[in-house]
Amino acid sequence: MDYGRYKYEQTKKKQEAKKKQTTFQLKEIKVRPNTDDHDLQVKIGYIKKFIDKKDKVKVTVMFRGREITLSQLGRDMLAKIAEETADVAVVEQYPKFEGRTLMMVLSPR
Repeated sequence: MDYGRYKYEQTKKKQEAKKKQTTFQLKEIKVRPNTDDHDLQVKIGYIKKFIDKKDKVKVTVMFRGREITLSQLGRDMLAKIAEETADVAVVEQYPKFEGRTLMMVLSPR
C-alpha cells in the first residue's frame, strides 16, 4: 500500500469531518431586576436573533447592593424570558444563583 496515498486519504477524511461539525457560541444578555418591560422586549428580540443563528444564550440578572432582596423579581423575569422564547429555545440550565447574579442558559430547539 502506498503510504503517501494513505496519508492523503486521512487528511481528506479529517477535512470532511470538520465541515460537518456544528459550532456554536455562548452569547450573554445581562439585565437588572428593575429593567422595564420595553427594554426587556428588546433584549428578548436579541435572544431570539442569537437563537436563530444556532448560538446558546446565557441570560444573567445582576443584583447590586440591596437589590439582592428582590431575588424573586429576578426569578420572575427569567421565567418570563423563558416563556417568551419557548417557541424557539429550550432552557438548558435552569435559573441558579452564583454570588450576586442569577443566571439561566437557553439553547436552540
